Amino acid sequence: MKYLAGYPAATLAQVQTLLEQDRLRAWLLQKYPQAHGVRTDKALYDYVMELKNTFLRNTGPLSKIVYDSKLHVVQHALGTHTTVSRVQGNKLKAKREIRVAAQLREGPLEFLRMLCVHELAHSKEKAHDKAFYQLCTRMEPQYHQYEFELRVYLTHLDAGGGAVWNC
Repeated sequence: MKYLAGYPAATLAQVQTLLEQDRLRAWLLQKYPQAHGVRTDKALYDYVMELKNTFLRNTGPLSKIVYDSKLHVVQHALGTHTTVSRVQGNKLKAKREIRVAAQLREGPLEFLRMLCVHELAHSKEKAHDKAFYQLCTRMEPQYHQYEFELRVYLTHLDAGGGAVWNC
């Protein structure tokens, strides 16, 4: 259960029991019965920009927000934020991008929101420190719960469990 490293032993035991009894998929479906409708890159862009405009109006613009099918395999991450600086004439231009793993195209909105909030928080706080997580919980009060349950979902997939939300 590599995705749940660092959680208390009692919590890990509960997840392990559900996994062994093949009940993890049912547990996830009970908590999150429906998948979200943010399927396209344009819909993802609109969704993230709405979050950004609500909570982080004063941060720099984002030039690209897309689903990335190679992200999970290559980077071992579900989302990335990058800033690419280029010289144009005598000016330095920065392009900021957010990429979301394509696996989150099919899943509950809460998981997508948690990841988008995480990546947006990096536009203000670079390190995973106390200020970073305070910003995440300001944008999504249930941030830590959704992160845990997303990790449970990844554990389900890692154990050979199939897709939970068939869209």
